[in-house]
Amino acid sequence: MNTARAWWFELPDTYAQLSSGELSERVAETIVSETRHLDAEKRGEVDQQLKAAGVSKLGFKAATLCVRKITFQADRRGYVQRGRTERQHRRVGMQPAPDTMAGLTGYLPVEQGVACYAALRHHADTAVATGDGRSRDQIMADTLVERLTGQTHAADVNIELQLLMPLDTLINPNPNKDTAAVIHGQEPLPAELAREILASSRGRKWWRRLFTAPSTTSTGSGPIVGGDSTRRHFDGWLGQLIRLRDQTCTDPYCDAPIRHLDHIIRHSDGGPTILENGRGTCERGNHVREMPGWHINLIDAGLLGQPHTIHITTPTGHHYLSRAPDPP
Repeated sequence: MNTARAWWFELPDTYAQLSSGELSERVAETIVSETRHLDAEKRGEVDQQLKAAGVSKLGFKAATLCVRKITFQADRRGYVQRGRTERQHRRVGMQPAPDTMAGLTGYLPVEQGVACYAALRHHADTAVATGDGRSRDQIMADTLVERLTGQTHAADVNIELQLLMPLDTLINPNPNKDTAAVIHGQEPLPAELAREILASSRGRKWWRRLFTAPSTTSTGSGPIVGGDSTRRHFDGWLGQLIRLRDQTCTDPYCDAPIRHLDHIIRHSDGGPTILENGRGTCERGNHVREMPGWHINLIDAGLLGQPHTIHITTPTGHHYLSRAPDPP
């Protein structure tokens, strides 16, 4: 909505070119983003200059450079200050990708991003020159993993990534009956690939039993209700058990990663710190819950074959049921 308002009220030439099909939506969105720190008057001037410069006839990369150059000239001090402010937002993120892959991204100051990529590229070029049979992209990806984790080889991951897998699927392979494994927070992983990871990795591996309630269906397991707490390499097993059970934030329509663990019945109200009374939330969800009008009640503790279920009432009077996903 904010982008549409900017086109209509402050960037009329961009809007006209977008409407006529002369300008791509991607470039039009870039213009809005790159001029967001300008006031309406200067934004209008930049809009006119971009049209005069023929931005609609440029490729995306050239158009982006053109927008940045003209925006910088319109307000040099503001452009520099925006860059300084944005550097405070540097971060790393991960998103699930198709076909059992994941996208790891770093939002960095440009000189640091370029330096990281150049170092990986230089190492890949050297490896290829010495006869490494992998592609440059494969070498760069493997090197990134090795340098971040300290592993000798990228594939030697330490196996307790919260890989959930039925015991029968692990020790008695049956292509017709295997249940997919799950890496916590990611997509289902085919059982055959999960067995290959466990067999081929030279990293450390841990076993831990998870206890489930009896299933109410003819196939699959019941909900997670407990697990072994003993493992020398990790503390706070109860918290991990809640994360494994809920997988993502339990707030309505929120699938953000779990950052906080919340008491359903508040600790200040006498709520116990036990599995049934815990729920996983994102940071915002935990803080928002403390505002007036939010109410959360436990509907099903998840111990008798049904998923852990809570009832959420928002300040607007809307009601939602949040259920823990089924384990593999």
